[in-house]
Amino acid sequence: MAPPLIEVPPALLERLRSAERVVALTGAGVSAESGVPTFRDAQSGLWAQYRPEELATPEAFLKNPRMVWDWYAFRRTLTQKAAPNPGHVALSRFQELFGDFTLITQNVDGLHARAGSRDVIELHGNIETTLCFDEGTVATEIADDGKSPPRCPQCGGLLRPGVVWFGESLPQAALERAEQAAQRCEVLFSIGTSSLVHPAAGLAWVARRTGALLVEINPTSTPLTVHADYVLSGPAGQVLPLLVQQIEAVRG
Repeated sequence: MAPPLIEVPPALLERLRSAERVVALTGAGVSAESGVPTFRDAQSGLWAQYRPEELATPEAFLKNPRMVWDWYAFRRTLTQKAAPNPGHVALSRFQELFGDFTLITQNVDGLHARAGSRDVIELHGNIETTLCFDEGTVATEIADDGKSPPRCPQCGGLLRPGVVWFGESLPQAALERAEQAAQRCEVLFSIGTSSLVHPAAGLAWVARRTGALLVEINPTSTPLTVHADYVLSGPAGQVLPLLVQQIEAVRG
C-alpha cells in the first residue's frame, strides 16, 4: 500500500520561498528510520537487564567502567551499520536552499554528516568521539591493547564515549551556537523529536519569542504540536523529500 499523500500548505511554501534564516532541530525519530534503535530500545539481549540510566551516568562509569564502555561499543556497532535515510539526505539539501541554515541534532550517530550536512551542531555529542574522563580532551590515537576501556594516551586516565550522560551539562559552545541560531531564525523545524528533553526542547520557544515560524514534522503528537504554526504529520523520510521538492519548485 502506498504511503498517504502529505500535503504541504501553500501558505507555508510561500513563507519558505523567501526564507533565508532557517533552523532544523532533529531527534531520535529521524535516526530510527535508519534502523538506529532509540536510547531505550537499545536495551536488548545481554543489555536487557539494565535500565539506560544505569549505563549512562558518570557514576555508573566510575562504578563499572568496562560495562559502560562495552555497552557503548555495542551501540556503536549499531550506528555504524546504519545508513542515512531520505530524511537525512533531504536535510543536507536545506543547506543549499537557504542562505543561513543551521542543523541542530540531539542524535549522536553522525548520520547527518554522513548524508552530507556540514557543521552540524551535536548537542548530545557523538558516539564516534572518545574523550579522556579526567581531562575532557578528545583522544585521537587510542592504543589497541585490548583494555576495556582503553587509557588516555596523554595522562593514562580512563577513556569514555564522547556523549552527554545523565546529570551532565550540554557542551557549552554547542548550546550557545544553537540558542543564537534559534534567536535569529525566521523558521524553525522540529523534526522527529519528542520535544520533552531540555534544554534542546526549549529552542523552539527561543525561536518563537523572536517571531519565528514553528513547523513540526513528526508521525505522532508532542507537547509542541498544539503550539506549532504548521504540523506535517508523517515520518521525516517521507515528508522532507517532498518538502524539498516543493521548495525547489517555488524558489526556482
